[in-house]
Amino acid sequence: MSTVRPATPDDLPEILRLITELAVYEREPDAVEGGVPELAAILFPDEGSPTAFCHVAEVEVGAGEGGSTRVVGIALWYLTFSTWQVRNGIWLEDLYVEEAHRGSGLGVALLRTLADTCVQRGYGRLEWCVLRWNEPSIRFYESVGARPQSEWETYRLTGDALAAFAGTATG
Repeated sequence: MSTVRPATPDDLPEILRLITELAVYEREPDAVEGGVPELAAILFPDEGSPTAFCHVAEVEVGAGEGGSTRVVGIALWYLTFSTWQVRNGIWLEDLYVEEAHRGSGLGVALLRTLADTCVQRGYGRLEWCVLRWNEPSIRFYESVGARPQSEWETYRLTGDALAAFAGTATG
């Protein structure tokens, strides 16, 4: 049996483990910079509201009363805003299911949970990016009705370029 549910602070080590697995899958094994404390501050801050959210997919391991569950998938997301729709949306930052559990419906369940969140809260969009070479994910996303937005090009400022540009701000 499997379940999708909102993450709890107890899930943080497993969430970080899956983020790291995703980085390896996406050919960036050294890209993960933070750890559990950084994730906790974002997802479960001591003060204020979280700025990101996570749902986990878990499966039962073991049988009977002695069995337990194990987190095998994550959907990390945050709110966006569309000026044209004048509504919030969800940006899906990471969707990942362990390789052994792909094809089991957990990815669909995670994505459907976010779609349901959008509908229930009146959000206008559920969006994400996918690497162009990631054909299995592209096929999966298209199988649920998602379509690429080829008219938009993503830009990013990061690292030294971000710091250099920020230093030019006038205040």
